[in-house]
Amino acid sequence: MLLLKIGGGESINLAGIARDLAHVEDSVCIVHGANALRDDLARRLGVEKQVLTSVSGYTSVYTDEGLMDVMLMAYSGLRNKRLVELLQREGMNAVGFTGLDGALVRGKRNKGIRVRQGGKTLIRRDLSGKPVAVNRQLLRLLLDNGFTPVVTVPIIDENGFAINSENDDVVAELNMVLKADVVVQLIEAPGILEDRNDPGSLIRRMTRAELADRERRVTGRMKRKLLALRRLTEQASTRVVVADGRRESPLTDALAGSGTVIP
Repeated sequence: MLLLKIGGGESINLAGIARDLAHVEDSVCIVHGANALRDDLARRLGVEKQVLTSVSGYTSVYTDEGLMDVMLMAYSGLRNKRLVELLQREGMNAVGFTGLDGALVRGKRNKGIRVRQGGKTLIRRDLSGKPVAVNRQLLRLLLDNGFTPVVTVPIIDENGFAINSENDDVVAELNMVLKADVVVQLIEAPGILEDRNDPGSLIRRMTRAELADRERRVTGRMKRKLLALRRLTEQASTRVVVADGRRESPLTDALAGSGTVIP
């Protein structure tokens, strides 16, 4: 079983990923982002995007109704359906949907994000939360009948509302059900870097202990990503590969060991 997370950056080679996937013999479940497309649409539509940093150092996008509308256009609309199209052209019977559809991924709405603003600690509430459960029956129905699920945010909260969530956390929750042999994350970098400004500083192998130590020492989005990776590696014997999604054959190269491997 392969669980594949495709980053939402502009330069990710989706066509190359689709070509590679056509040669994978195992069952595949895909989770994808669309942050670059979301930001572009938000600018064109005049919707302001705010990034919050919690007092513990984690960053997240503040999601109100306006940004949720943009997300639905970008994630579950354009990016999801274009990716399904690419996979269908490669002979894969892909089905694209969000965590909201069929209550595939249920989440718990955040009570609020503690942030520092103007010298004060404030609670900011929005349409975001964390995944807590997966509709196992729906997921297995698709996979067991030869379909390739292509999943993205939003997910669904306790009261049936669409909420934003980190796709890295969605991947971890899905893997609780799938127990994939390998989880591949394709991003806009060669892998996890010692210095984020130096593409040549790739860390080729990282133990789980090293992952936890690095998480404590970084801030921003990388801190959140490393937290999700740590949770993923704690689940079972799943091997995790974080590799470059911009290459000619991104997935083939990742499965061959390029990028950062967390055994």
